[in-house]
Amino acid sequence: MKWIEVKIKTTTEAVEAVANILYDVGVGGVAIEDPNDPIFKEKQSGDWDYLDESILQSDYEGAIVTGYLPESEDLLDKIELIKQNVEKIPQYNLDKGLGEVTTSEVYEEDWANAWKKYYKPKKIGDQVVIKPSWEEYTPSLDEIVIELDPGMAFGTGTHETTMMCIQNLEKYVKDTSTVFDIGCGSGILSIVAAKLGAKKVIGVDLDEVAVEASKRNVLDNGVENIVTIKHGNLMDVIDGQADIVVANIIADVIIYLSSFIGDFMKKDSIFIASGIILEKVDEVIAALEKNKMEIIDVNKKGEWAAIVSKPKGDKGNA
Repeated sequence: MKWIEVKIKTTTEAVEAVANILYDVGVGGVAIEDPNDPIFKEKQSGDWDYLDESILQSDYEGAIVTGYLPESEDLLDKIELIKQNVEKIPQYNLDKGLGEVTTSEVYEEDWANAWKKYYKPKKIGDQVVIKPSWEEYTPSLDEIVIELDPGMAFGTGTHETTMMCIQNLEKYVKDTSTVFDIGCGSGILSIVAAKLGAKKVIGVDLDEVAVEASKRNVLDNGVENIVTIKHGNLMDVIDGQADIVVANIIADVIIYLSSFIGDFMKKDSIFIASGIILEKVDEVIAALEKNKMEIIDVNKKGEWAAIVSKPKGDKGNA
């Protein structure tokens, strides 16, 4: 299978906007090269022990955002839409920089080498560190290290939506917890839940590639006795109720899930829903409340939100 690598030259301040443009056309993850970001981070926290020095040696002084699209009939339309939306960035009072959009072909067998150079160990929450399987890392005593090779499924844990899920899992997972991970992708949230001490975890995804990547990552992290990965639809492949349901998908799917998610939850269960753009937060909250879910918390990072809720009244199961 052939993929198209899309590179956009922009500025530090417009990185988030450019990344969202790529997500909007179906890119599953982005890589960011920004020589200014490490300098800023170093001043703030000194967390860049794992910096790829080649980023600082780039000839381009701005930021470069890279994403991958599969070959499809509407590929040219998507690329044109990306170019149009990049040109619109100044309308949001952001400097788009060069705004140059370039494409190149990447074959599936070359996929790993095309993006691995961008992917370094990263501490996500208070305890969780996401580490690429090919990188060396020495954790501190309180850190939980997740070994991850996302493969074609992406889901590296560095996107804001995943970060918020991980931070909420740190908050709510107990050693008695059963966790359902809806749309498990690379399996990162299922593995995090298991490493945090969950008793049982079931991850489910409609994408066969994601299911295979999840199963491989579950084995690599030694949590196969806790985590089961299933292919299919939540309603078809999972029975029973969970203490925690986590869904890092998109707002429209979460709105759909809200109509029946209570059937898979106990009265004191927690629903962590992420992947919600800020413009859709009120719509998602309204759908959850309509379906007798009580909003506990709304987290926001960048242009994204995660909503934590629980069943109220007669919604949910004993």
